[in-house]
Amino acid sequence: MPEPGAPESEAGGSVARPIDPGVDIGHVHLKVADIERSLEFYCGVLGFELMQRFGTEAAFISAGGYHHHIGLNTWQSRGGSPPPPGTTGLFHLAIRYPTRASLADALRRLVAAGVPLEGASDHGVSEALYLADPDGNGVELYWDRPREDWPAPAGPGEKVGMYTRPLDLEGLLREAVDPEGGAEAGAEASR
Repeated sequence: MPEPGAPESEAGGSVARPIDPGVDIGHVHLKVADIERSLEFYCGVLGFELMQRFGTEAAFISAGGYHHHIGLNTWQSRGGSPPPPGTTGLFHLAIRYPTRASLADALRRLVAAGVPLEGASDHGVSEALYLADPDGNGVELYWDRPREDWPAPAGPGEKVGMYTRPLDLEGLLREAVDPEGGAEAGAEASR
């Protein structure tokens, strides 16, 4: 509930005090149909680490040893199908990579595994790959450009200037490092 005396927004409602800037999203928990299939995708293809598993019912995975960034469970969804179009729910989960080269490695992994992309965009503030996991959940893999490289806001009251343009996938792949030899892997992966 907005604080008494809070300023009015352009939409006419009260503007609440901004959230603490240190707040972030700790993890996402996905309902999946098959734990093994999901682990093969998230760990086998994307490279997350399995941190804990509860049989065929749940698994917790992470990057860098955190307790979990993604939870997977079949508690209400074992053998289920994705929700039909036109329903509410998660649009996608976004996985942020620390560098453009690490996003390039993710693209190399997807190409090697034959995982199709649904889109690839340059948003000015970030570069992103869009795909679906085996359960049809939307997944965005992206890296943020440094703040000083973000586009200027286009209009008054805006704080960032984002856009959507096609992403040069071949250029991105040229930044991938070959896990076998340390050399660029882009040439092989883009064939």
